Amino acid sequence: YIIPLHYHLLLHPNLTSLSFTGSVQIQIDVQNNTNWVVLHSKGLQISKATILDQDRAHLSDQVLPVLHNPSHEQIGIFSPRVLSSGHKYFLYIEFGAELAEGFYGFYKSTYRTSTGETKTLASTHFEPTSARMAFPCFDEPNFKANFSVRIRRSPEYISLSNMPVVKTVEVNNGLLEDQFDASVKMSTYLVAFVICDFKSVSATTSSGVQVSIYATPEKWLQTRYALEVAVKMLDFYEEYFNIHYPLPKQGILCSVFQIQSFPPLYPVTSCSLPCVFPLSDLIAIPDFQSGAMENWGLTTYRETSLLFDPLTSSVSDKLWVTMVIGHELAHQWFGNLVTMEWWNDIWLNEGFARYMEYISVEATYPDLKVEEYLLYTCFAAVGHDSLNSSRPISSPAENPTQIKQMFDTVSYDKGACVLHMLRHFLTDDVFQSGIVRYLRKYSYRNARNQDLWDSLANTCSEEDFISGKHCYSSSQASKNAYLFAGEHLNLTAMMNTWTLQKGIPLVTVTRKGPRLLLRQDRFLRTMLPSDPLWSTLQQGFLWHIPLTYKTDASSTIHRHLMTTHTDSIHIGEEVSWLKVNTDMTGYYVVHYEDGGWDEMTKILWENHTALSYKDRTHLIHNVFQLVTAGHLPLNKGLDLIGYLRLETHTVPLLQGLGYLEGFYQLIEKRNEFDLTSNLGMYILRFFRAVIDQQTWSDSGSVSERRLRSEVLSLACHLDDPPCLQRARQSFKDWLQSNGTLNLPTDVATTVYSVGAQDDHGWASLLHTYNISLSAAQKSKILFALTCTRDTNKLHRLLELGLEGKMIRSQDLSSLILMVARNPRGHHLAWNFVKKNWDTLVQKFQLGSFCIRNIIIGTTGQFSSPEELTEV
Repeated sequence: YIIPLHYHLLLHPNLTSLSFTGSVQIQIDVQNNTNWVVLHSKGLQISKATILDQDRAHLSDQVLPVLHNPSHEQIGIFSPRVLSSGHKYFLYIEFGAELAEGFYGFYKSTYRTSTGETKTLASTHFEPTSARMAFPCFDEPNFKANFSVRIRRSPEYISLSNMPVVKTVEVNNGLLEDQFDASVKMSTYLVAFVICDFKSVSATTSSGVQVSIYATPEKWLQTRYALEVAVKMLDFYEEYFNIHYPLPKQGILCSVFQIQSFPPLYPVTSCSLPCVFPLSDLIAIPDFQSGAMENWGLTTYRETSLLFDPLTSSVSDKLWVTMVIGHELAHQWFGNLVTMEWWNDIWLNEGFARYMEYISVEATYPDLKVEEYLLYTCFAAVGHDSLNSSRPISSPAENPTQIKQMFDTVSYDKGACVLHMLRHFLTDDVFQSGIVRYLRKYSYRNARNQDLWDSLANTCSEEDFISGKHCYSSSQASKNAYLFAGEHLNLTAMMNTWTLQKGIPLVTVTRKGPRLLLRQDRFLRTMLPSDPLWSTLQQGFLWHIPLTYKTDASSTIHRHLMTTHTDSIHIGEEVSWLKVNTDMTGYYVVHYEDGGWDEMTKILWENHTALSYKDRTHLIHNVFQLVTAGHLPLNKGLDLIGYLRLETHTVPLLQGLGYLEGFYQLIEKRNEFDLTSNLGMYILRFFRAVIDQQTWSDSGSVSERRLRSEVLSLACHLDDPPCLQRARQSFKDWLQSNGTLNLPTDVATTVYSVGAQDDHGWASLLHTYNISLSAAQKSKILFALTCTRDTNKLHRLLELGLEGKMIRSQDLSSLILMVARNPRGHHLAWNFVKKNWDTLVQKFQLGSFCIRNIIIGTTGQFSSPEELTEV
């Protein structure tokens, strides 16, 4: 009935009373005659509502009645005069509210200075449905509009929003009003504003986009790495998408100097008080529930996702910051420029941004070896998707709780892995040109699944075809369909099998002379084929699988599109072995039947480098998935990873180590003391050579440093005497230096964890945690504090997390998870969750990833029938 065109929004937050007042004037376009304007509002006190015609004349001399519908988070405004179809009107509303507690809407955040003073700021987080907590609006992604924002503030603060400040004027009582430029057309969930006293560094990309990183004044020096990354990323994305950063440029009026700490030298700007702000702002918010948020032109981050302290941040911290910035800046195109039509297709935003993390970091920071992590992303997706409780990538979501639940492993990780498979299937060039077509066609608009497939297949509507756009008509497209392994392809039919049905296929391969027999089933980790429900849960599932395989007979990657339940391929008599799903570019699990796994084990033992490190890692992953699902006995998996004594690459080593560590932690929690001890000694013997090769330093490549962190952490956890001795000495040196000694960042967590085992060490770490200005150091110390064997200390940590002062509420869900992983803490954590469930839901909101993490993190530690009944 009504479409919003332009919001004129005025906000005045009061950081003393922790409340805000505001007004919004929305230009609306009426599509059908109506007396009612219905829009979203949640928790706002509406003090006035009027409707004006196009000439700004009031339609009524009465204040209009406002009806509230809290269950639908809506208000209705009744106009005594009919609003006529085809006409434009202005809806004017005045409102106020408290700054929200928690992490959604327009909420308060605080930080403490090194002198102990508490400072307050106000920030926003609107995705998916919380813009309605800050101002009345049409809060759905397809109601794109322009936004003109004005913010009133005290002179000691600055204000930021999506666009640059064009003018600052003084209003009454010494207040200043920042007037921001009108935004491009965008969805309400991307609107953002922050009022704070932060400092920034700034730089310019090669195309003239100006980038600023904001943080609390004492953490200002930790912003420099993020600045370097953001500049590189924006340059990369502009070239990759072949579309300029989609917000207009703005000049900068601040003092310019050079940062000497990283090449190349960027011109950098220091602003602590108002100046004309650059266009792409990145800001670290002290209280932030998720990792980051892609608000257009003002991306917001948790401090651990943006700040990098060379003295306390590890190489893993560096990779995390780089990937998160890559993710949020990818959203400026995927999600912001082109937005999904509705939340059922949120994967079009999140799956793409997750995948672009890997493409962008690989291009801009090849030394970080980000491609090694894509395997783990896909392994995480398989872990979730092989449960019957999984869901299709594109799933219905109606209410706010259901919508929040869409921000999960399926949308992010499975979405990324399916796109990875599609990119390798279509080739890099075809994939890239297809998504550029998609972004250009749907710029400042909304899109659906089908629109992406049409862009990738180069098809379009008949009108677009007739008007001469660069695409084929549907009939022409079928003639020009991609050839894959000599077969014509219907891209939509293929991709619908990956996005409209849940689960992951299991491809079973059997060698029969010169032929390879193939069968596809749905892979379920929680049910055996002998189970009576098996056939019911398999019914109706069929994927179009782009199979790839390599053989010992040639270096060629062979391809075959499997579109039926059973199939066969001629491979020839001369082939002695083959590996299916080359480099795990495909999203499916492979089972080698009839002695096939013995063949794989033999290859790894005799000549493991005949397979790439990705193929070796994939085999380790698949064999243990099949063990978990009951398709193989455990000894088959253990036989296969026996070759790891010969392995030198970090990724397969850590994959095998991870499974052994998982078994150890499971047994450790069951109080099987002899078995725990024996398995611990077995793991230490097995990896003795690798453990002894590690140095207690930060030297080596990124892969070597990751291996060091993981291996030494496990060795000390298994009470390896040399490891414990070295860690205790390092901790003692650190204590005696009064915290001035900087531990090597790769081993700091291990040293802290060993040091936390006695009362004095634990108390010293808690004190350092309280005063540290490094979010990276605090996260390492918090993990170490949860490693104590003293349940009283674990209980104290949980209470501190619930209180939310020393340990922030944002860290409570990960704290519960860390306590639950401790064999002395898993029942403690579960009881804490049950006792404080209502408070936790109030803090984090039902459906949020924090609540999911709390549930999965505690119940995921259970392994007995008695514990199952608890759930």
